[in-house]
Amino acid sequence: METLGKRLQRIREARGLTQDALARKAKVSVFNVRNWEQDHRTPGLAAVYHLAKALGVTMEELAECVL
Repeated sequence: METLGKRLQRIREARGLTQDALARKAKVSVFNVRNWEQDHRTPGLAAVYHLAKALGVTMEELAECVL
């Protein structure tokens, strides 16, 4: 099963965004994006909301792998 970090990375790359660009769009730090994509940490609910909005997906689509 795909981890949340790998799903985040896959969707980000499919949208043609760098980690820095996603961080700016989602109003989070690039440090956090790196940690989330490497599965070192898990984003909180507010961060998932902002990431999903920045990526143009629903929260469910982004977090489906952990449900």
